[in-house]
Amino acid sequence: MENSTIFSGEFNFHSTNKDLMFQYNLDTKTAIVLINRPKQLNALNRDLIESLSNFLNQLEKNKKIRSIIISGVGNKSFVAGADIKEFKKFNKEESLHLSSLGKEQLFNKITHFSKPVIAAINGYALGGGLELALACHIRVASENAKLGLPECSLGLIPGYSGTQKLPQIISKNIAMEMILTSKIIDAQKSLQLGLVNYTVPLNELSTKALEIASLCNAISPESARAAIKAINSCYSQNGEEIETEEFSKLFETSNFKEGVSAFLEKRQPNFN
Repeated sequence: MENSTIFSGEFNFHSTNKDLMFQYNLDTKTAIVLINRPKQLNALNRDLIESLSNFLNQLEKNKKIRSIIISGVGNKSFVAGADIKEFKKFNKEESLHLSSLGKEQLFNKITHFSKPVIAAINGYALGGGLELALACHIRVASENAKLGLPECSLGLIPGYSGTQKLPQIISKNIAMEMILTSKIIDAQKSLQLGLVNYTVPLNELSTKALEIASLCNAISPESARAAIKAINSCYSQNGEEIETEEFSKLFETSNFKEGVSAFLEKRQPNFN
């Protein structure tokens, strides 16, 4: 079915608008967000980027939610790229605004989000779609997934941090080849390169993503926030200082005291 989802039969989704669906699973403390443009293979446009950005702002404030899964509606595509029809006539100033605003509203927001964000890649993740997945903290791909940054074949380059994040994840030389040749790779190759954390059959994608989310949700939310911030700083000159600062601040949290008590009492911690 064109409008089916990898979460069909398990969840009842609500819509923020026609292009975005969501479900809060308070039992698992996870929010599932689905991009709902299957006829366009879930291609990104400015309205969708803004809607997803606004929804993430809500999730940031919701203390009952500990992690987020992002996926696409349908069995063909996570996000097949940006909507070319929207920007094909842009000039330099308009395209500069498009790239800068997209990073500010969505891509960098996900990278620095205080809660783990998992990409459940259910098919094509191309161009802006792969950049969306690269912004997420953990990536799981279905076996039918195809990933790539083919912007050079359109006379462009990736504009949502793809040239920055892909080399950090899979090495500079492999990223050079993928971008300069517009190569699209399959899920197994993505796994070999370390571009994704896991590959699973399509019908197991939701289970695997929720399993990872459950593990993330079991840790202290302050630890999750601090770890994300520290790891994101690993390529900066002050990464060591950020790690030390985040490490020390955690000693003043109630969840640190709970974690130590649970360890000494040989029980599972109950983090708030």
